[in-house]
This record gives sequence, C-alpha cells and structure tokens, in this order.
Amino acid sequence: MIRVGIGYDVHALVAGRKLILGGVEIAHAKGLDGHSDADVLMHAICDAVLGALGEDDIGHFFPNTDPRWKGASSRIFLEEAARLTNSRKGRIVNVDATIIAQAPKLFPHIAAMKKHIADALGLDIAQVGVKATTNEHLGFLGREEGIAAMAVASVEL
Repeated sequence: MIRVGIGYDVHALVAGRKLILGGVEIAHAKGLDGHSDADVLMHAICDAVLGALGEDDIGHFFPNTDPRWKGASSRIFLEEAARLTNSRKGRIVNVDATIIAQAPKLFPHIAAMKKHIADALGLDIAQVGVKATTNEHLGFLGREEGIAAMAVASVEL
C-alpha cells in the first residue's frame, strides 16, 4: 500500500543564529530560532514521512523540552524517520518540499539540500524534490520575519 503524509514547519528569523536549510548552512544576516538547528525544511519532510506512517509529529519524537535535542542537527530527525520506516518493512518512495522565504535566494543551494536530504533518508537524489518560492512580500514571511516549509512524502508499506 502506498501512503502519503504532509508536513509543515515555520520558525522565526533572529540575529545570532546560523541559517540551516536542508542541512546546508546559508550565508544570511539571520538564522532560524528553535531548540534544534531549526531546519524547517528537514522538519517538514520528517513530519511528512511520519504522517505517511500514521505516527505522531516530530515534536512527539524530539520534544523541544528535551535537552538532548538542544542545537541538534535535524539530520538526526530524518534518519530516525527513515529508520522507523525501515523497521515497518516500508520504503520511502519519494519526498517533495517547498521552502517559503523572501530572502535569501535559495536556488544556488537546492542541489546541496537535495543531496543532504537524500543521504539522511537513504534515497537516491532523484527521489527528492526541493523548490523555493517567496511570499511576494505578504505577511510575516514576506516581511522576512520567518521561513516556512511544506512537504509531502509517499511511503510504501
């Protein structure tokens, strides 16, 4: 059976943090605020995979109240989602995600993001889609107060 899950994440942009998206550090004046590295792209993909499995969200597995995850790389979260899928004798068919950010320009980093995500999930890079768009200067995303990501994952169980 093929199952599909969706994921969404958003974090505020703040001074004094590195900007990590898809496991890639991107030069920018601000980074994403969060307990871990706040990688909204990896978080959304993790939630999509967990959703396809019928599991609770990322916060259930990696609560922001647990000091073990303070500053943690979100790659750990994707690796756990892949491990959980494998433990159910399933396989991730593909993931597709969109980052919503007014700035910085993300296109130059997309290939590296796809590679990091594919490696974390044990996928071929062709099974990973990553796109970026702006919010056309509308709302908190358009005012560059935060960055969001949405994702879908298909899993064969």
